[in-house]
Amino acid sequence: MTEAVAARYAGTRVQRVEDTRLLTGRGTFVDDISRPGMLHACFVRSPFARARINGIDASGALALPGVRAVFTAADLNPDVHEAWHAVAGKDVPDTPRPPLAEGEAKFVGDPVALVVADSRYIAEDAIELVEVDYEPLTAIADFTRAEGAEVVVHEAYPDNVAGGMSGAPPDEETFAAAACVVSERISQQIYLPVPIETRGIVVEWSSAADELTIWASTQTPHELRAFAARLLGIPAQRVRVIMRDTGGGFGQKVVPMREDMCIMLAARKVPAALKWIEDRRENLMSAGQARHIDGTARMAFDDDGTILAADINFTQDVGAYPTPYPVLTTAAIGMFFPGPYRVPKASFSYRTVFSNTAGLAAYRGPWQFESLAREVVLDIAARKLGIDPVELRRKNLLRRDEMPYLNPNGMPYDHVAPSETFEQAVKILDHEGFRKEQREALAHGRYLGLGFAAYIEPTGAATGHLATEGATIRMTPTGKINVYVNGGSTGNSIETTVVQLTADALGADIDDVATIQGDTAVTPYGAGTQGSRSGPMTAGAVNEAGTILRSQIVAIAAHYLGVTESDVELANSRAVARDDPAKSVSFADLAYRAYYEPQQLPPGMSASLEATARFTSQAPIHWANATHACTCEVDVETGQVKLLRYIVSEDVGPMINPNVVEGQIAGGTVQGIGGALLENMVYDDDGNPLASTFVDYLLPTATEVPPIEFGHVEIPGPGVGGYKGVGEGGAIGSAPAVINAINDALAPLGVTLTALPASPAAIVNLIEQGTKGGI
Repeated sequence: MTEAVAARYAGTRVQRVEDTRLLTGRGTFVDDISRPGMLHACFVRSPFARARINGIDASGALALPGVRAVFTAADLNPDVHEAWHAVAGKDVPDTPRPPLAEGEAKFVGDPVALVVADSRYIAEDAIELVEVDYEPLTAIADFTRAEGAEVVVHEAYPDNVAGGMSGAPPDEETFAAAACVVSERISQQIYLPVPIETRGIVVEWSSAADELTIWASTQTPHELRAFAARLLGIPAQRVRVIMRDTGGGFGQKVVPMREDMCIMLAARKVPAALKWIEDRRENLMSAGQARHIDGTARMAFDDDGTILAADINFTQDVGAYPTPYPVLTTAAIGMFFPGPYRVPKASFSYRTVFSNTAGLAAYRGPWQFESLAREVVLDIAARKLGIDPVELRRKNLLRRDEMPYLNPNGMPYDHVAPSETFEQAVKILDHEGFRKEQREALAHGRYLGLGFAAYIEPTGAATGHLATEGATIRMTPTGKINVYVNGGSTGNSIETTVVQLTADALGADIDDVATIQGDTAVTPYGAGTQGSRSGPMTAGAVNEAGTILRSQIVAIAAHYLGVTESDVELANSRAVARDDPAKSVSFADLAYRAYYEPQQLPPGMSASLEATARFTSQAPIHWANATHACTCEVDVETGQVKLLRYIVSEDVGPMINPNVVEGQIAGGTVQGIGGALLENMVYDDDGNPLASTFVDYLLPTATEVPPIEFGHVEIPGPGVGGYKGVGEGGAIGSAPAVINAINDALAPLGVTLTALPASPAAIVNLIEQGTKGGI
């Protein structure tokens, strides 16, 4: 078989194939689905953070015209067969997760009953008529006081500790002998994924066919199918999941949550399809919290700033009903804490703790706290040592010639050069020029600051079901090509990149390639969008299937042209004789022969023009890294922070599409900026959420975010094409860069912010106190 021609599309700024559909309002989201006689669901939710449920009277709701049913825990929960998800596996112990609250409501927004009606309007009215006999109980909302508290969230966990882990014990001798030790308590607030499309699901049970069809806003259609089959105890081949457009996920839509379970269970008890679309208040109140960590980070240095040891001890709030994914990734905070630096000794320990708040859910870079804590401590150390944070990082960052490098917690770094992304960011910034501008501004009473954050992150982690990905590529009778992949396109442009990769694999014009995703009836199994895996894993799957199909096309073309297979080149959707370009045949003509005149092929030659293959990654991790740099001005009278410049220099390997890479970085960066400055899901002492609408839960807009400047360092990874993941990095580096910039601006005043968010009130309060801290 002839070698593949050089890539023509991968690496170029191809316009996103989904843009026309989405920008003209022709996308298909879950709420666009309408089925014959479709019914609508709405949840009765607890107004108390903790309350005993003594009884539920649904008679008033059932008397309302248009109400079809009211389900309680007694109706739905006993029907659960299995409720484990592949992110944890069936053998990993899990925390309680009943579909509806059983006996006790455990947070404000806890689903207590499910109303089914002819319309959402009727269902909304009906939930007000369901009378629940609550007996309010004392709640524990502050997770920092929950461990060992008298209030117990789950009886099976009497100390409120869901789990924990410790690495090697701290080397206290090193800390005691070090010339400089910095120890800081870092506190990160709750903030949320807030996808533009809230959660939603339509479930239709066909009793005649014994089949279940699900339309869902999900990042993982195939795993949702498997989960539904396990939940209901039905064969997986009887379940079909269809995912069309999904308006953002950011981790929140990886694992089916309790409301999804309820709709699946209830769908078999009602006479038509059942739809539930979450409203924004529900999303903010009950779709899962993120971040919310309190910990102490320590770093030891010699007198010239060389890192000697690092240690982190932290507690993470998991709320009442956490999903399994982020609880598992909490360990990554400790494992990754040494970051992209040369750290001889490292240690960590942590606890995950229950509270009477919404459960922890995954959010873009769920281990982000490791970068926040480390990078803030590094800047504080630089000031204590009397050196610039740039020089401190430059001294300790890992170089390309040091790879492979085993961090002290056993993480095997390779195919990265953190020092190179850092130096590129410093150059783009013009570090010396900024410091001069900063000094001049301070002389005139203006406070400018500069913050850096460097990190290294795992992408495309090849563990469990994440290690494999399938693809089917089919040439149709017209010569056009469809590539089928599992789906999970939630704004990450996998539709575009998979088309680029397929066109290159087959030598096809990109306009001749389309993709079909998100329908479990026709696409191969895949783990979906999570863990920054889509790029490297989909590239591998397309390469596997494309190699097979390419050989089939070449064999048919060689016969048609009367040349050997080694003489055939594929380009521009044509097969051409290498030494006689006059001899050529279009893909359309080859497809016509294969589909309509297969008898013209030699005996034994396959007429097949499709291939399905499964890629299994042999690389456990594709490491990516980046440096974020941010400059800001702080108004010390009002506490307002204005970001002036924002720079990201990253290495995600060769870029399939630079537009997509930069779009992913920008989106994550904005989310991190929101977490640094604005977003805060506050609970009062009784567990009442105080920011359940966008009036109180503040999101970043174009006015808060300056144009993002990009730098690219391309070090190929270990997999197909050298591609690495890019989905989570922006959200990891941005919060610490912004906080460091603020602290740099405030350094002349002798104050340091160590608790997020950096709201105007928090900044003014610190300045007025004139003390270091913020807890």
